[in-house]
Amino acid sequence: MASGMQTVIYPVKDLESAKTSMKRAAYWVCTGLEVFFIGSGGLAYAMQVPDVVQGAVALGFPVHFIVLLGVWKVLGSIAILVPGFPLIKEWAYAGILFDLTGAASASIATGGEWWHVAAPLSIAVLVAASWALRPESRRLPSATSAMLWMRPSQG
Repeated sequence: MASGMQTVIYPVKDLESAKTSMKRAAYWVCTGLEVFFIGSGGLAYAMQVPDVVQGAVALGFPVHFIVLLGVWKVLGSIAILVPGFPLIKEWAYAGILFDLTGAASASIATGGEWWHVAAPLSIAVLVAASWALRPESRRLPSATSAMLWMRPSQG
């Protein structure tokens, strides 16, 4: 070995720490974007911003439902962002996914532009990533993504 050069071996502990840090960063990026998109859209619905209401009415939704949906979006965003309340977070994630897939479906059904389908589905990917990457402190004690693939035991 040339003088002055050293081989550095990083312990597995540091690698695990780096993985955890990357996962935490990815979670917060996905969650921050999700909360921004859903929360700001919810505020626009709840405040009845004319262009937003016009777009939702074109999909066949009545105004009173648009306002209610806006309030739910804002509350769901808050539920996902604040610490604690893992059961409410699960419901918020599910509700937001229902909202986004419903928006894409309504756009398809009414002949909306391609980006009216792609946008909510792209945000749905962020929501799914946020859910999958969330730390243990934001999960139900028995909820893991691995459980999606398990079958109940026969007994």
